[in-house]
Amino acid sequence: MEKVMYSATQPSGALTIGNYVGAIRNWVNYQSEYECYFAMADLHALTVRQEPAALRRRTLELAALYIACGVDPERCALYVQSHVHEHAEMCWLLNCFAYVGEMSRMTQFKDKSAKHADNINMGLMDYPVLMAADILLYQTDCVPVGADQTQHVEIARDLAVRFNNLYGETFRVPQALLPASGARIRSLQDPAKKMSKSDENPNASVFLTDDRDTVIRKFKRAVTDSGDRIVQSEEKPGVSNLLAIYAAFRGVSVADAEREFEGQGYASFKLAVGETVADALAPVQAEQKRLLADKTYLAGALKAGAEKAHYAARKTLSKAYRKVGFYRGD
Repeated sequence: MEKVMYSATQPSGALTIGNYVGAIRNWVNYQSEYECYFAMADLHALTVRQEPAALRRRTLELAALYIACGVDPERCALYVQSHVHEHAEMCWLLNCFAYVGEMSRMTQFKDKSAKHADNINMGLMDYPVLMAADILLYQTDCVPVGADQTQHVEIARDLAVRFNNLYGETFRVPQALLPASGARIRSLQDPAKKMSKSDENPNASVFLTDDRDTVIRKFKRAVTDSGDRIVQSEEKPGVSNLLAIYAAFRGVSVADAEREFEGQGYASFKLAVGETVADALAPVQAEQKRLLADKTYLAGALKAGAEKAHYAARKTLSKAYRKVGFYRGD
């Protein structure tokens, strides 16, 4: 049987080039290796207050962006999470096997509670259980995540094993699939942090929707390091980050990038990185704009994806319902 991959992203803000290099670009390649389920995680987005019209708009924009980047709705299930009601149902089922202590120790719960002290809701604590439901519904083998998300995959694994031990083989136990070590894109203003769509510094992150002038301006303002050599080194995190970005978007090795910029100054180096990224984003942005003008196509693609996802999710949920003793009338 073909292995299954699952991943989802909240439509709660613009994605960065880090999301593209570390995740979306890999998804395109994974489509030929796995049976893929990719979701717009609008249920997860509700843990933080959302403006309804903006959430609807961003959900469609995210779907168009995925397709523009090369995610093919004909080869995978691309869908909106809330369109497949089994996610919420499975979440409740797994809630009955998850422990409060486990949830309260989750790093994301503690971090978001600190950031949103006025809205520490149960959804925020229950977020990992819903994520486990997302993953386990599709009998997922692999979940592509960053190093900071492995804790959520571990909870999914724990819940799968706990349920299986009680009721017999029901869920496949998933594995985290980490990106290549060189794929981590750091903040342009603080290379000690990863590039984040929620960074408060507007110059720290480059978004996939940034226009050419904005992209180049942000790279011109990127922090570098003391000295003038353009080399990868632990002592030069700013330059190392820019080299990694350039190499990722040019499709060359960091060593090749170092040779290309040998003897050049930081100003010309940062401009070259900015222009390379802007050139790569231009066709993606043009295709996203074209897709957003064709709402009928997008709606049809998402409906087809939801139907495919529903078919697979229903089989797993029905199996789990039978295992716990629910009367199904059949």
